Amino acid sequence: RVQGVSFRWYAQEQARSLGVVGWVRNEPDGSVLLHAEGEDDAVDALVAWCHHGPGMARVADVTVREAAAGGATSFGITG
Repeated sequence: RVQGVSFRWYAQEQARSLGVVGWVRNEPDGSVLLHAEGEDDAVDALVAWCHHGPGMARVADVTVREAAAGGATSFGITG
């Protein structure tokens, strides 16, 4: 559950700084879904960041799944 910590904005900034493309969005259940594409090391670094998030965040769980590339050319916040 994410509320009031700007997780999506910080995730976007982190992804952009790592050269990762894709998107991040809030889900109806309060969780966050993030799709990342890029060099393996950069995506791994973004996943590692997601385990703690921004300073005010408390991250309880991160689930990682392989997904087909979506052809993104930048990283943005959706929905």
